[in-house]
Amino acid sequence: MNTLRYRRGSSSARTRIAKTFSGDLAGTSATQAVMAVTQQGSAGYVAIELIVDSLQGRQGSFLLQHSATSTRGAQSGSFTIVPDSGTGQLAGLSGQGDIAVDAGGGHSLTLDYDLPGEG
Repeated sequence: MNTLRYRRGSSSARTRIAKTFSGDLAGTSATQAVMAVTQQGSAGYVAIELIVDSLQGRQGSFLLQHSATSTRGAQSGSFTIVPDSGTGQLAGLSGQGDIAVDAGGGHSLTLDYDLPGEG
């Protein structure tokens, strides 16, 4: 059995996040995330996001696996489409992306993907 012990002053939390997308990716998502913050202000999170949508007009759903860190304010993150998670017309969808944070704290997600039968 493994035990995780935090140093005094560190904290962790679990949350749910709902999103709405429009454009080439149109639909909704539900995310389960676990995050931790250190006494110095650095942090990390991991999450699984279920996206139910249309992507370029093709209906279905897929899962994204998130991973991000903040090292004393310098943020970085990425996500991967969970292999074989695409359903409906999105079966076989694969790819990965990046999370960028602007100066105002807004987030921008860039997804590079392959969609079978595309092109």
